[in-house]
Amino acid sequence: MKILKASWLVTCDDHNTIIENGAVAYEENIIKMGSWDEIEAAYPSVYVEDLGENSVLMPGLINTHIHLEFSANKTTLKYGNFMDWLHSVMQNREELVEKSNQEIIAKELKKIIKTGTTTIGAISSYGFDLQPCLNTPLNVVYFNEVIGSKPEMIDTLFSDFKARLNQTLQHSSKRFIPAIAIHSAYSVHPFLLREVLKIAHEKELCVTAHFLESSEEKEWLKSNSGSFLDFFMKLLGQNKSVTSSMEFLEQFKGIKHLSFTHCVEANEEELNKIAQLNGVINHCPTSNRLLNNSKLNVKRLNDTPFSIGTDGLSSNNSLSMFDELRNALMIHTTRNVNTFSKKLLKAATLNGAKALGLNKGSLEEGKNSDMIAFTLPDGVKKSEDLATHIILHTKYVNRTIIGGEDV
Repeated sequence: MKILKASWLVTCDDHNTIIENGAVAYEENIIKMGSWDEIEAAYPSVYVEDLGENSVLMPGLINTHIHLEFSANKTTLKYGNFMDWLHSVMQNREELVEKSNQEIIAKELKKIIKTGTTTIGAISSYGFDLQPCLNTPLNVVYFNEVIGSKPEMIDTLFSDFKARLNQTLQHSSKRFIPAIAIHSAYSVHPFLLREVLKIAHEKELCVTAHFLESSEEKEWLKSNSGSFLDFFMKLLGQNKSVTSSMEFLEQFKGIKHLSFTHCVEANEEELNKIAQLNGVINHCPTSNRLLNNSKLNVKRLNDTPFSIGTDGLSSNNSLSMFDELRNALMIHTTRNVNTFSKKLLKAATLNGAKALGLNKGSLEEGKNSDMIAFTLPDGVKKSEDLATHIILHTKYVNRTIIGGEDV
């Protein structure tokens, strides 16, 4: 058993509990946490490591939505408009995938650890990121993605998906968890979606899907018009959406661990349906901004939890969760800085664990010992200001602990 003592414990539990001068006793899971006096009384003979003045100990950050297969992108893709970006992805896809070799992906994963992330939800379109995800000490929920709306291609696409999924299932472990990603409502045929979700039910796999990321997607799903009409006519000879937004959501009934990414164009009916499905919304603020999409209206979510994802370097300049949290804090200009900072830290930890179906995300007894430790540049007078200063001032962490082990 190990004990860490810190100036501040930020638990990120349901009550946003913060403990000044606290400590955590842990092995693979957290055994006990609380004030220093409580821990000292419970374990008087166990060595205690003091993290020092102005230190913070909190759960490791959980990046629920990340693409690694375009990690070579820096200045290749076009930002400022969703359709312009999508066309640039189509034009440069093969070049970027080829450049994004395992060495580049492994380098990005090392950066992720240094910036406080302990768990990722990796969306894999081709399986080219599999080996780096197996090699990293990070917890990886590995989402095998399915895509395809052309009826005559369903059998081929389904076979390819099953082959990739079965390959990842062979590597299942406590740290590497295979899962399923549905690309989007506009790009996956309902028959293909139904068959893939059957597998998710049978194997009890976590599922995620992109949903209503852009106004163009909304217009296509609602009225079969707009920029997507030209896109699908040229690409697939298709002049009608394969589904509606509500038909798409209906298919996800009964999925135990479910999340939808973006949802910036979702209306009240669609958000209520996601709530009924017990889904989590993965919020990727930087990606939404760079593609000139709408900003997620977090006020409209009511009790539906949202998590934080960086998306990939195809639509971001950083995979650091602290960079993403700072951007989120800055773009949601109507929210009170201090109360919203607490909400963001919880989104990046406890809510992320819920989205991925993991026993992580908070400093609570019995939870996995995934923790990060860092030092603030100066003292914080009041605990109500702590979350804000953590987001503003933390770029790298001093310690990253996964499953009770320093990595």
